[in-house]
Amino acid sequence: MLALENITKRYRGIAAVENVSFQLDAGEIAGYLGPNGSGKSTTVKIITGMLQPNTGKVLFRGKPIHDNLVAYRSVLGYVPEEAHVYTHLSGLEYLQLVGRLRGMTEKLIALKAHTLLKLLALESWRYSPISLYSKGMKQRVLIAAALMHNPQLLIFDEPLSGLDVVSARLFKDLLTALAAEGKAILYISHVLEVVEQICGRVIVIAQGKICANAAPSELTQLMQLPSLESVFAQLVQQQDTKTAASEMVEVMRATRA
Repeated sequence: MLALENITKRYRGIAAVENVSFQLDAGEIAGYLGPNGSGKSTTVKIITGMLQPNTGKVLFRGKPIHDNLVAYRSVLGYVPEEAHVYTHLSGLEYLQLVGRLRGMTEKLIALKAHTLLKLLALESWRYSPISLYSKGMKQRVLIAAALMHNPQLLIFDEPLSGLDVVSARLFKDLLTALAAEGKAILYISHVLEVVEQICGRVIVIAQGKICANAAPSELTQLMQLPSLESVFAQLVQQQDTKTAASEMVEVMRATRA
């Protein structure tokens, strides 16, 4: 459904992502992992059409997305890492705005908005301004907004941020249900135990380049490591966190320079 072919994006000659290629099929949940500054956000901006790569192309159902960006975005649902919403609107008003921008009828907007807010435990807050919402509540509004137009491709960037235990469990069940509906899902998160549970495949990027693309179980077996977290740390050459933590404690204890 979605294909990235040799995507490279440079800023002042420095590659943020370099020759990034991968596919995402209908009904698949793929995790996209990488440390801070690895190129994940740049990749997402390119997939959503907010950035154009210097070289390479993004294809949706075999056609470059920039051939008809409006049509492509009409089948794309996106939950960004940061909840940038119009906080003077209520949750219901925000979903109504999203529905109207998507060209939906008022009757359908009302049905979907009220039902989604109810299912996401926001019914009692539907008329309250979003400025009064907690971080997790704002996140749930963004999830509802991403689902309003029945998209075929969904991108979730740290979607569990701020969610309580019940909401997080609901979201994980939602991902499974969406995949069963044939949606293609790109899931970006630092919570690796959740990625290991719900993603059929993980794509790991480090220093702008793809360094792994396989099922979590295949990676742990291939590298003879006990968990996806261990695999990730080795692939991205993560620092020795235990040693770093001990050194931080030593610095904290220092009483003179």
